[in-house]
Amino acid sequence: MLREQFTKTKKIGKINKIFMNTKYTNIYNNLIKLTTNKFLYKSLDKQDTFNDRLNLFLIHFAFFLKVFKKTENEKKLQEIYDFNFRQLELSIREIGYGDQSINKKMKDYINVFHAIVSEIHFWDDLDNNRKEAIISKFLQNFTNIKELVVYFEEFKDNLSKKTLNFFLKSVSNQ
Repeated sequence: MLREQFTKTKKIGKINKIFMNTKYTNIYNNLIKLTTNKFLYKSLDKQDTFNDRLNLFLIHFAFFLKVFKKTENEKKLQEIYDFNFRQLELSIREIGYGDQSINKKMKDYINVFHAIVSEIHFWDDLDNNRKEAIISKFLQNFTNIKELVVYFEEFKDNLSKKTLNFFLKSVSNQ
């Protein structure tokens, strides 16, 4: 059991009741909601796959960390990072992969995420051609990269207008 994922809340007799830690659930749900936005798939040239959705999730999450890294507590952001990757791992387990496959896939996903973080580090200083190259590198099956660059610019700008607590407490309507 992933200890951080669960919180013991009550001991009833000799039995400990265990409940899921939901401290960062709203952030995760916001990112999932954004990732399932139908507009994003409009330029996909085939049926979306788990990897397409995962890469969109990771790009959203990378921008989220980039924006709040400047203003928020590192410890809290690390907890959010850990929570989100645990949630991804649970999703992969639900799909039915075995432990060895999960470990390899999680390593791959974490490497992709860190590549995204590295690529968008200087996002504000890049011209549109470079931004398009970055987005197309991670969303290879999408055809209208220019629209996605505009979308992620607006997403980043909207994030910067809100506090981290906003995302901790509510599900966004973006």
